[in-house]
Amino acid sequence: MTQASLFSNPETEAFSWSPERRAGLQRVSEFVPNAGRHYASLRNTDSGENKRNHVSLLSPWLRHRLISEPEVLQAVLARHSYQAAEKFIQEVFWRGYFKGWLAHRPDVWQRYRLGVTSHIKQLDKDGVLARDYEIATTGRTGIACFDHWAQELVTTGYLHNHARMWFASIWIFTLKLPWELGADFFFRHLIDGDPASNTCSWRWVGGLHTIGKTYLARADNIQRFTNGRFNPAGQLSANGPALPPEDLPIVPLPASRPAACPEGPYGLLITEEHCAPATLHLDMRPVSILGLTSPTQRSLLPLGAHAADFAPAAVKDAVQTGSDHFNLEANTSDEADWGRAIKQWCTAHELKTVLAVRPAIGPVQRRLATAAENLNGIKLIYHDIDYDQMVWPKAQRGFFGLKKKIPVILKQMNLI
Repeated sequence: MTQASLFSNPETEAFSWSPERRAGLQRVSEFVPNAGRHYASLRNTDSGENKRNHVSLLSPWLRHRLISEPEVLQAVLARHSYQAAEKFIQEVFWRGYFKGWLAHRPDVWQRYRLGVTSHIKQLDKDGVLARDYEIATTGRTGIACFDHWAQELVTTGYLHNHARMWFASIWIFTLKLPWELGADFFFRHLIDGDPASNTCSWRWVGGLHTIGKTYLARADNIQRFTNGRFNPAGQLSANGPALPPEDLPIVPLPASRPAACPEGPYGLLITEEHCAPATLHLDMRPVSILGLTSPTQRSLLPLGAHAADFAPAAVKDAVQTGSDHFNLEANTSDEADWGRAIKQWCTAHELKTVLAVRPAIGPVQRRLATAAENLNGIKLIYHDIDYDQMVWPKAQRGFFGLKKKIPVILKQMNLI
């Protein structure tokens, strides 16, 4: 495969994401010239699947950290001033903001998961809910834009960010379906499906993130920012009352700590949370690398085909690039029981210590925690990413608090 054929031109034909680090880096270089005022003026426009070169399309690679936020920021600031690229830079930081915000409020994730499970079980008992849910997720509501986006999501594994907001608003306020089921629908199908970004974004639309402030989709806004492709006049709710607020305790994060690295022989574990091992600053090379390629079950309902394929392929690419970087044998396991896979690998390589990048709150974190409980003398330690340690502590409340600190963080990173 030549580099030019990694994916198609988003201006001329359907865009395809290759779950490889080199494809992500190529896309960075292609997008960077447009990351300044061009992006700021056009980023909210959804012109359709084949006309997206005005947005970055980097989210699947960033989600699985095939490429990193610092790499993207460095490339952008090497071409643009901070002022010219400020809007795009803020969008990069939103991803870290949501992860940090959720880390301060782990109860939000647990409540969301309980809500999803409850509503999925309710589908078997409530015929009206089951019918309305099926109509919405198969794109048969009669609201042309919504139906198009539902089908586009399933077909491609992606939606423009503005379309995601419109979709969530129509789901909650017009169709009056449980927000958790909508978030679950997205999470199951998006190739960039991220526990924090997805959950918090749906909560934001419904008025739970910024208490009482909702996002209400309007027909004129949709018409304007889809370049007239859609105009659901008279079909959307004129009211968007906020969902009932919750009492959410804030949990302080641990004090900033140096990135962990074992002192003795260790194995490097790769999950779908971080797929660029060559970018890790490790004091000592690992003895072996293992990639866990079994797809993480995000829901009681099946994963979409694109999401199910992308994450394991990203892990395989990470293992290969890591193997080349460290000059080690590549190992992968599609064993669903991660604890068993890790034990078998450690036995084969006489390892007592395993290192993994610390996962953010979500299914991978839980899966690793469950595995760690059954490792029988094998120690699992976490490597903390410098960027996360700079961003997450500043995400305790609203985004504005982090936004003010972005120049300071970029200076810490020696980027401005």
